[in-house]
Amino acid sequence: MEDEAAVIYGLELQSRSLAALAAETETACFLVGTQSLKCDNQIHVLVYNEETNSLSKAVYIHSAGELWHLACSPTDKTLFSSCYNEITKAGKCEMQAAIWKLPEVPSVGELSPPDDGLASLPRLEKVTHLDTLKYGTEVPRVLWEPTEGRKLVSLVNNNLLMFDLASAGTSATLTGCITVELKGNPRLTCAAWNPHQSCTLVAAAVDTGIKAFDLRSMQQAWQIEGAHGQLVRELDFNPNRQYFLASCGDDCLAKFWDVRNPSEPAVTLSNHSHWVWSVRYNHFHDQLVLTSSSDSRVILSRVASVSSEPFGHLVDDEEEGGDEHKEKKCEKDGVIATYEEHEDSVYAVHWSTADPWLFASLSYDGRLVLNRVPRTEKYRILL
Repeated sequence: MEDEAAVIYGLELQSRSLAALAAETETACFLVGTQSLKCDNQIHVLVYNEETNSLSKAVYIHSAGELWHLACSPTDKTLFSSCYNEITKAGKCEMQAAIWKLPEVPSVGELSPPDDGLASLPRLEKVTHLDTLKYGTEVPRVLWEPTEGRKLVSLVNNNLLMFDLASAGTSATLTGCITVELKGNPRLTCAAWNPHQSCTLVAAAVDTGIKAFDLRSMQQAWQIEGAHGQLVRELDFNPNRQYFLASCGDDCLAKFWDVRNPSEPAVTLSNHSHWVWSVRYNHFHDQLVLTSSSDSRVILSRVASVSSEPFGHLVDDEEEGGDEHKEKKCEKDGVIATYEEHEDSVYAVHWSTADPWLFASLSYDGRLVLNRVPRTEKYRILL
């Protein structure tokens, strides 16, 4: 049986921010944000219909500015955060962050194409603004606490700001700040919240290195100096196995670290020919890892050697007769599939939180592509 064809959705504006609707576990749903200084920016809510292998959409105006990053609440389908650029009255370009509320999250078949023209598009409700300006003007990330979503961490210049979020996201109270002081005053570029150990640790990339901070003591927990030869672009913790962290960067590499022994990576992938912008563990089967790059490719890799499921199914030594002695076969690491539907830099890739075999990727020209894990790999894992 052949794999299903990719689903391609085109936005009229350039785009680089993509998020899976984390609280939606029944239907595959993604948010895409546009990046334009000239037009009102938009949030596209895309819902996947498995029966027809197609996408439905709802489009909303994000009037605050060009979108650089999106993240969704893990518990509330209607809440998400955005990091955006805004031109001030003085003509300065400042980065800010806010929490927004979707009017609703429609089901498959309830969406209809909007009328032509921006005037007919509904505007999003800004629930609360994150007060970050006094700490800096660069806000590359807002992270939601992975389990309950009542806390936020925002990266602002070289600071990690911690916020407590009120019910329904109506207000965000600043509760702490960790300042990273290094020579040359490098900025924090990305971060990941550790889903283990009661969600008390956040790792952040600083130039070519990675530093992790304990949110209880507000102190550094560990660091990986020179994790990459060039700038670190993305981090992701293994959702099913403690102590393992994935990173990627401008050195064209994706690396996997056991943070208990960070002197060298446990696994290094060198499958891309340009900057690697995104690395993502599959939430259900963490041996499956996605990477996307400026080489316009998305690559699905098997990294079983450092996963929570390093062995395949039990295999009989003898097919017929004899003792039922069985041994475990260790899966080999390697590339499973390369996806080449994009023609521009692929800035983001995300797994669906509703379907473990479905993922979306977004390139700068506004092309979003939905693909699936090949059936052969799916059955290798399940059978």
